[in-house]
Amino acid sequence: MAQDDSIFIGASRKPDDSYQRPEELLLKYGNRHGIVTGATGTGKTVTLQILAEGFSNAGVPVFCADIKGDLSGIAMMGEAKDFLTARAEAIKLDPYEFQEFPVIFWDLFGEQGHPIRATVSEMGPLLLSRLMNLTEAQEGVLNIAFRIADEEGLLLLDMKDLQALLTNIAERADEIGARYGNVTKPSVGAIQRSLLVLEQQGGNHFFGEPALKISDIMRTTRDGRGAINVLAADKLMMNPRLYATFLLWLLSELFEVLPEVGDPDRPKLVFFFDEAHLLFDEAPKIVVDRVEQVVRLIRSKGVGVYFVTQNPLDVPETVLAQLGNRVQHALRAYTPREQKAVKTAAETFRPNPDFDCATAITQLGTGEALVSTLEAKGVPSMVQRTLIRPPASRLGPLTPDERRKLINESPVAGQYDQGVDRESAFEMLQKKALEAQKAQEQAAQQQNSGGGGWTIPGFGDDDRTRSAPRPRTSNRQTVTEAAIKSVVRSVGSSVGRALVRGILGSLKKGF
Repeated sequence: MAQDDSIFIGASRKPDDSYQRPEELLLKYGNRHGIVTGATGTGKTVTLQILAEGFSNAGVPVFCADIKGDLSGIAMMGEAKDFLTARAEAIKLDPYEFQEFPVIFWDLFGEQGHPIRATVSEMGPLLLSRLMNLTEAQEGVLNIAFRIADEEGLLLLDMKDLQALLTNIAERADEIGARYGNVTKPSVGAIQRSLLVLEQQGGNHFFGEPALKISDIMRTTRDGRGAINVLAADKLMMNPRLYATFLLWLLSELFEVLPEVGDPDRPKLVFFFDEAHLLFDEAPKIVVDRVEQVVRLIRSKGVGVYFVTQNPLDVPETVLAQLGNRVQHALRAYTPREQKAVKTAAETFRPNPDFDCATAITQLGTGEALVSTLEAKGVPSMVQRTLIRPPASRLGPLTPDERRKLINESPVAGQYDQGVDRESAFEMLQKKALEAQKAQEQAAQQQNSGGGGWTIPGFGDDDRTRSAPRPRTSNRQTVTEAAIKSVVRSVGSSVGRALVRGILGSLKKGF
């Protein structure tokens, strides 16, 4: 039902309660970002699915997280079901055709998809500090560590590289502190402990090589469809900070790697950030500023960012103001915070005189949403009460066998499955430590080889020593001297034996 330049979202309700007017998202405004919000069970995942399908058919690659595993079904052909067919008829979706989509599965832990890795250097001190929840002083030490690594040519690839560098910095605290400021061992120790916690939470799976190539998530098929990259996030959600930091890192990498394209006729990539509130929860201002900067500027790189969350209040106003395409599912309004969320959501839409937006938000049924997208010249359309179209792909998760088959047939199969551990900071610092230890041992041996004042006549003495007359002393003892020494030895031996017996006797009693 959509044209080549748009994605069909659904049909809006007319005053007589019939659905007729199609609601579409224009592809040329797909990089102007968007948001999908609504309470649990109101249809956010299905909306994400049909948007991903639409972008894929338009030749736009997609990256999205699969929080519950439901989204994996997008790789399989849909099946006719009564409620899906009824919805297609209600919105006049004719014909309603089923389709499977090209999907690449990813997983930070390498269990339900291809492993995703990044190096410590690529992550950088800012995101690492956010990931480990470091204090300002500890973040300063981490910045110094990265500076030292750059100066001394130390590659920071995995966690053991950073741990080795921090140990080295602690040993050189006085030297480094004189150049960059105070580096305290307690701060270094706190960072090391945070790294240990991060490692136990699975961070060691993420840091390393081969690192993800951005080009591998921007693939298209031979028939011109965009690949849908699905990140398995059910296990990842056990560590929300790692999940949020990884997605922020990926956004930052896209921003740094992709060239400027201005306003293309369709996005180069669309990025769905599910459970978006995790990105902003307890985030320091510098991280929020970084997100705002990336969202504001990445549009000119041809990347559209769509936040998916339960409550519009989860997204800061500075970021919310930049989201032009909006889909609002039902919200509850029982508590004061929920009532505030409904009011905030209603105020972000261009009003429609046919209904009260705030009231409608609380009355929407499952699969219904308030929709407003950018029209000509980038102006938001009047908000419409919309019945979301049914998906063309499977509604529900894949079986383990189906997932395994798709992973084996993936275009990136074999590229990321095995980790690589090349020489980096850990090995280089270990080598320096061994060389320093060897040098110390050699110096000690040279010092000991000096004889410590002992000489062997005729070997190693200089000429002057050899020529000097040596006084001769007699080794013979007088009768008196011999008698005294005999007594002393006898007394010493008897006292020694008495002491040994006493010690051994007490030990035996103890057993």
